[in-house]
Amino acid sequence: MKSHNQKRALFLDRDGVINVDHGYVGKYDEFDFMEGIFDAVLFFQTKGFLPVVVTNQSGIARGYYTESDFEVLMERVQKDFSFHGIHSLPIYFCPHHLDGKIPQYTTKCTCRKPAPGMLLSAAQDLDLDLANSVLVGDSWRDIQAADAAGLKQSFFLSKDNATSEQEAQLSKDHTVTKIASLKELIK
Repeated sequence: MKSHNQKRALFLDRDGVINVDHGYVGKYDEFDFMEGIFDAVLFFQTKGFLPVVVTNQSGIARGYYTESDFEVLMERVQKDFSFHGIHSLPIYFCPHHLDGKIPQYTTKCTCRKPAPGMLLSAAQDLDLDLANSVLVGDSWRDIQAADAAGLKQSFFLSKDNATSEQEAQLSKDHTVTKIASLKELIK
């Protein structure tokens, strides 16, 4: 049930959507913003959407970087978003992976996408209207998490096309729009 003050979210995956996916990016000097990310987020922000990052970070479980490294990096990223007029950027991340090397993170969880845990936690914490929120992801796991959380619309940022088999697994009321660049979000 939607209350009058619930916000719509623009859920953003990190690697491959906010930044170029160089593989396990844990330091700011490895972080390259995707072309068009600031314009796309500002566009949605002016339409009343709250940008929220939801990102699997198995590099933590694998020992490539620590939670502290990730938090320091994302504080710098927040400053860059603030510089571009995007002042609120809540960040939800999953540090878990069953193949990890750090015992406290090698656990089965409900937050690692395609599970919807991060989106559900954000909805509870931030009073979000999930049905009217959207997600931008570059992996089919992102789209599945959005669908499982009750979102009705996702944008799949990919040069490749999803298969009809993958799309058939989604709820009948979930729309996936394939985009090749973030510029396509600004309409």
